[in-house]
Amino acid sequence: MRIRTTSTQRTYRYVRLAIIGATVFLAIGVGVELVTRGALPSVSAAYYTPAGPVFVGALSAIALALLALSGRSLEQGLLDVGAVLALVVAFVPTTVTGERCDGPSRCVPPEVRATVVDNGVAVASVVLLGVVAAVILARVQGTLSRGVVVTTAVIGLLVVGGAGWAVAAPSAFLTAAHEIAAVAFFVIIAAVAGLAAWRPQPAGRRSTRVRAAYAVVAAAIAATLVLLVLGVATGVDRTGFPVVLVGEAVALLLFSVFWIVQTVELWNEVDPTLRG
Repeated sequence: MRIRTTSTQRTYRYVRLAIIGATVFLAIGVGVELVTRGALPSVSAAYYTPAGPVFVGALSAIALALLALSGRSLEQGLLDVGAVLALVVAFVPTTVTGERCDGPSRCVPPEVRATVVDNGVAVASVVLLGVVAAVILARVQGTLSRGVVVTTAVIGLLVVGGAGWAVAAPSAFLTAAHEIAAVAFFVIIAAVAGLAAWRPQPAGRRSTRVRAAYAVVAAAIAATLVLLVLGVATGVDRTGFPVVLVGEAVALLLFSVFWIVQTVELWNEVDPTLRG
């Protein structure tokens, strides 16, 4: 028997499945690198390995899919910001140590910096054009709301502020931008999962088990980030335990769990937008 679906419903299904697929794609690429070439200090360090194109491509796909999930809820506004942060994580690499740096401190190697600049200009330009286009489309379609204005303003300020930081203090930007964006991205995912768990919904919209799953994901991501920061701050990574790699891997797993649960929950929604 053929199941009747709307084009909107199918599109949302495919977009959500694409987020899950891109995360699996990233996991496989990094996993192959770990098995064939040894340990990595972090998932983000895959940028400098043969798995680098997989790392950048997967995060870019996730960012585009998050932006494609239209809606007017607080959750969607957060995910739009998260999409921009995912692009920062993808195109501004983490720092490394060793002879590729001028001194003993961590750095983005000199031979990579021109690539970061070129890609950063392209990404920032496209995001700003997207902000302008989003406002114009919302105005034309009659959907321009306070939420749209706030979201586009936050994204615009994020891009302009980041660009200003990169120009004014390029060394500091390259040293910290990736880590800040990565932590902020997972904080946003935890917040979205928390909102999905505790925000009141129409009767019959979701079961107690689904709400519990969202709550567990939100709490687990928050706990993972806290333990990750504590592990780095207390020097656990210097004992030989790959605290950053493990923390990022767990966070990515929880990210996948969140999207799997939400995909299942909204699979049969006629118009499965993210709404409050």
